[in-house]
Amino acid sequence: MSVTYLDAIRSAQERALREDPRVFLYGQDIGRFGGAFKATKNLAEKFPGRVMDSPISEDAMVGMAVGAAMEGMRPIVEMQFADFST
Repeated sequence: MSVTYLDAIRSAQERALREDPRVFLYGQDIGRFGGAFKATKNLAEKFPGRVMDSPISEDAMVGMAVGAAMEGMRPIVEMQFADFST
């Protein structure tokens, strides 16, 4: 059985959410829409309030994640494209 890269990402995120209540996901259109590439498909329904849409500002996304981590949370931020992370 082969697993796609996308399925592995979704599975790892779901496991992290299930195992640690401090984990949450944050990114553009990742909530109900499931993300541009569907890496978070159905996770918002399984983990209400822990899969959140962000504003269209990569700087704000990272800043929020840093602040949350400093307060003991375990954020996972989805950047749709690597060139947006610089």
